Amino acid sequence: MNGRGDEQSGGRGMAEYRIDELAQAAGSTVRNIRAYQDRGLLPPPRLEGRVGLYGDSHLARLRLIGKLLGRGYTFAIIKDLVSAWETGKDVGDVLGLEKVLTDPWSDEIPGTASHDELIGIFAGGLGEDESERLLARTVELGLVEPEGDHFRVPSPRLLHVGAELVAAGVPLESVLDIAQQIRDDCDVIAGRFVNLVREHVFHRLEDDPVPGGDELTEVAAVVRRMRPLVKMVVDPFIARAMEARVQAALGGHLELVRDQIAARPTET
Repeated sequence: MNGRGDEQSGGRGMAEYRIDELAQAAGSTVRNIRAYQDRGLLPPPRLEGRVGLYGDSHLARLRLIGKLLGRGYTFAIIKDLVSAWETGKDVGDVLGLEKVLTDPWSDEIPGTASHDELIGIFAGGLGEDESERLLARTVELGLVEPEGDHFRVPSPRLLHVGAELVAAGVPLESVLDIAQQIRDDCDVIAGRFVNLVREHVFHRLEDDPVPGGDELTEVAAVVRRMRPLVKMVVDPFIARAMEARVQAALGGHLELVRDQIAARPTET
């Protein structure tokens, strides 16, 4: 807020800003403000002579635009949201849905690991070229992410599973192969869930280019409920599948061991 603006507004007590003052207050630039006006995102200023004066509504609009751009919205979507705001709809409902859609689906806390730690755990005994090749593939699969002089580990649980398999004697190459296959399988499962909800729930948003708060709140609630539901469905299915697969794969081996034990001479 600036005193000159109050004086220029005729003592109405409402702040007014020149364009450079508005840019500074909003953490933006004069160039951005003019670009937003050209795109219809920001209304024109009040003219006093040849000076354009902006009010608090412009400042609030600029801050909203900056927030939406920071979240990755395109100018076209921002224009729709601004239109919703102008017609009295709550943009917070839209942002609330966006938060539900972009929040992580896991409460797992990412970890870190050094280059030497990863090589020691997974590629001990391998040649340098082979170790680096497998590490590059681990990065490609998204199991670790280069971050400065170390690696970010998005899921320490997955890394622990891989380390246990390697320690049990499974070659790292095979571990990475199965990791890629399971990742692809999970992508198919996720796609089926999302398509189900999109077909029966998200379509409600398509009828109104600027849906109201009730529709957005309802869809956000469905997405929230999907989080535990997905795990509740996948866990028992994978458990039952593992039981059947393990019995089928190891049943013959167990029978062979039992027969060998039965064939041993009895000690007298």
